Amino acid sequence: MKTIALLPILTYPEPNIEMVVPRAVAMAAAVGAQLHALAINVEIRSISNALSRKLVDVPKMTQEAEALCRERGDAFLAKVVEEAKRAGVNATTGAVASNAPLLNDTAAIEARYHDFVLCAWEANNSTTRRTAQAIVFGSGRPTILLPEVEPARKLDKVAIAWDGSRVAARAVADAHHVLRRASKITVLTVTGEKSLQESDAARRLAHGLCERGLSAEAMAFGTEDCPVEISLQKRALEIGADLMIMGAFGHSRLRDFALGGATKGILTDLRLPILLSH
Repeated sequence: MKTIALLPILTYPEPNIEMVVPRAVAMAAAVGAQLHALAINVEIRSISNALSRKLVDVPKMTQEAEALCRERGDAFLAKVVEEAKRAGVNATTGAVASNAPLLNDTAAIEARYHDFVLCAWEANNSTTRRTAQAIVFGSGRPTILLPEVEPARKLDKVAIAWDGSRVAARAVADAHHVLRRASKITVLTVTGEKSLQESDAARRLAHGLCERGLSAEAMAFGTEDCPVEISLQKRALEIGADLMIMGAFGHSRLRDFALGGATKGILTDLRLPILLSH
């Protein structure tokens, strides 16, 4: 049974940068997945009237904006096909259109029909951050956030951010396909940040993974006077992790996201590819 990853390509209002394509293709290769790239274009509802048509040709401006989005999407899809062929990754492409207020909802709904999502995260692009949140909390699928760093083409080392919580357990379960491909798994537990129900939670998870035939070890450490999300990422990078797995705390109501502390920090300052699951 093949695994299919969705790459949503944003064309409006702030389009993705082209470098997301090789990053997504590399990650698809690393997790052994077929890639489906989907351009999400905008449909702008016309609110023109006789006066607006006389002063400013609103219908024409709308058509031009929609055409520009389609052109951007087509260019991205062509690049996906090219990069995937070069990397030996099976890839398919498609496009959908949605009203501007529903673009993020469209991305989350499309994600539900795939095994997991590869989602671009760009520090200076608020559109990518809003879309990432919508997918993480609205799709029901594990989402790998791809920061502006070059991902490994092979998952050698994988870190798990573990606190024994329900969402952390959900993330580990959702990441089983990824964990099977890792050469080494390190279970990271931050001590002193909050009360853990079990003092040996990291060791228990590592032992359970080893019993399932995986190579895993536990590592507990303090926050070193910095936020927990920074401590986790710093330690993951120190051990050479190609990817970190963690649960996403939060929920969305009326399109406003309420995020847990570590999740909010991760979505603000992303330093390595992270698989988030809610």
